Amino acid sequence: MLPARPRRSVLYVPGSNARALEKARALPADGIILDLEDAVAPAAKEEARALVAAALAAGGFGHRETILRVNGPATPWGAGDLAAAARSGADAVLLPKVESAAEVRAAERALDAGGAPPGLPLWAMIETPRGVLAAPEIAAATPRLACLVAGTSDLVKDLRARHTPGRGEVLVSLSLVLLAARAHGLAALDGVHLDLADESGFEAACRQGRDLGFDGKTLVHPRTIEVANRVFAPDEAEVAQARRIIEAHGKAVAEGRGVTVVESRLVEALHVEAAQRTVALAEAIAGRG
Repeated sequence: MLPARPRRSVLYVPGSNARALEKARALPADGIILDLEDAVAPAAKEEARALVAAALAAGGFGHRETILRVNGPATPWGAGDLAAAARSGADAVLLPKVESAAEVRAAERALDAGGAPPGLPLWAMIETPRGVLAAPEIAAATPRLACLVAGTSDLVKDLRARHTPGRGEVLVSLSLVLLAARAHGLAALDGVHLDLADESGFEAACRQGRDLGFDGKTLVHPRTIEVANRVFAPDEAEVAQARRIIEAHGKAVAEGRGVTVVESRLVEALHVEAAQRTVALAEAIAGRG
């Protein structure tokens, strides 16, 4: 069973914006992506690296998972970013536009050479057609890989598609990324929603992502955190039902039966596993106060 660490809302924060980095310490997001890549202009890359390093050294992010997104290896900043990431104190390092397992392993070697803590988790952005088609091999690249992140904005561009309310243009890709992640026991995050004025569309996209199986959504603005947290968390009714499933199945097993019925639905061990994850996630969220 996948760990129950909440990743309902993971917000991109530009590494060049000192004020945003400071505010991120108090936001109710589950994770903060300290971004050195797309959110930072080329002229500000070096300054952003220094600002992010200082922010991580200062700490104060509390329960929020800190993920450092580096620039790609082919850029003038990629090697320096990985060297800085190795000793940054971030909880994970996010690699952009990954298209092969070899890229993940090369980044792992660079982090090790830079003195990274053993087992520092890697996350991989899947945001190109090549990346989507290689998602299974990427997901299997190294035991240090912990999460696949769908990059739907770049993907739509590369597909020459159009953003639509139902996201039909990326559903196949999202499913392939999710399948690869789950096949290798990884977390999976849905892509961003760019129209900040489209509140109903954002909530619908969150619900679609949760229905597909994603753990949470990557975000571009703090005002979207509340909706993502709500949609990707089990509500009281779900938790209560999960507890009933666990209890009923436990009684059935004690009586020598492998299956039982809860609210007219057949319950087997597989349903218990899902119920246990629901309860564990709810308890992890509640434990954050």
